[in-house]
Amino acid sequence: MKNKKMIYYLILIGIVVFITFYRMDSYISRPGSAYELSPLVEVENGDQDDEGSFSLMTISMLNATPALYVYAQFQEGYKILQPEQVRSPHESDEEYNVRQLKLMSDSQVNALKAAFETAELPYEINKAGVFVLNVLEGGAADDILASGDRVLSIDGNRFDNQQDFIDFLAGKQQGDSVELVIERDGRELIENITLEPLPTDLERAGLGISFVEDKSISTEPEVSIDSEQIGGPSAGLMFTLEIINQLLEDDIAKGYEVAGTGTMESDGEVGRIGGIDQKVMAADQDGMEIFFAPDDEVASDSESNYDLAVETAEKIGTDMEIVPVKTLQDALDYLEQLQPK
Repeated sequence: MKNKKMIYYLILIGIVVFITFYRMDSYISRPGSAYELSPLVEVENGDQDDEGSFSLMTISMLNATPALYVYAQFQEGYKILQPEQVRSPHESDEEYNVRQLKLMSDSQVNALKAAFETAELPYEINKAGVFVLNVLEGGAADDILASGDRVLSIDGNRFDNQQDFIDFLAGKQQGDSVELVIERDGRELIENITLEPLPTDLERAGLGISFVEDKSISTEPEVSIDSEQIGGPSAGLMFTLEIINQLLEDDIAKGYEVAGTGTMESDGEVGRIGGIDQKVMAADQDGMEIFFAPDDEVASDSESNYDLAVETAEKIGTDMEIVPVKTLQDALDYLEQLQPK
């Protein structure tokens, strides 16, 4: 009898461990938090004594377990996402994380450019080859290059833009060997790779990588941004506003707790993001008073970020004001007419 009870007990423990810790091939997203940007952004000799604040919004992303999967079915603001809704095809979890951090890095470059143009201060865009997002399994660079590598040159040729890089490789054939100088973890390495048919297009030869143009920005005064643990481009607008706020003497937030979301494009346009309903919930929970939402153009059968943000705000009964913005200037114009708190 004791042995039978022990077996039942062990089976029960096994079931509990399984439903609690087994990682399913899906994800759970939920409202995150508001992160005030003044501790993350520092403009050299910038204005730091403002009463108001700007905050970026986050979404928490978790690997689904059976228990969490069931729990998410009944919790407001939780969403169950399939892998194709989160990761690109042929992309591992590690490569997904690298891509998100790269998107954040690029959004900061655009934020700095837009902020310094607004403040009429000098800046310089620097280009440094291409950044490897992921390496296709079975491709020429498999087990040679890695996500996060920077390709500085090929056969001694450095490239100012992504198209020149593509054009150079297009002139090569299957079996050609190329010498790459790459940067990895702060070190320069030399790798020789023989071009092979692309796993996704057997009629073309190449390295078998996906990549983006790598760029940085130099400014005067210097700006440091600490966002290593935050991924994605959706904080671009709020980074821009915080940088402007520190560059200028005035408190452009006028004493209010201002949150928001939206990508910052190089021309000052504010772009659409995902999960805005969850971000509105998080902003309300953290006591934000104003929320900037991208007023993006969408098809007639879709819902804009702004419309969904307003719908969510009404649903949760928040007093937070939802403000539509198409451009950085829209946000600045709203703040300009705002009465100080």
